[in-house]
Amino acid sequence: MHDLPDPHRARLDPTERMRRDNAARTLAASRITDLAALGAAGSILMIEALRSALDDTLRLLETHAE
Repeated sequence: MHDLPDPHRARLDPTERMRRDNAARTLAASRITDLAALGAAGSILMIEALRSALDDTLRLLETHAE
């Protein structure tokens, strides 16, 4: 038996799916990284990548919340 699609769930276009997937990959990469081995510069780069992914994800959510 097939489940019916949830009419309240946002439909993402291909670009939006790519943005979502990019944020998920950034988060996954940060989870498997040995933070102790990064050093100061590596930590800063990771934080900036996570900030960027979070910012883009929030903008994507705002687009669908309107």
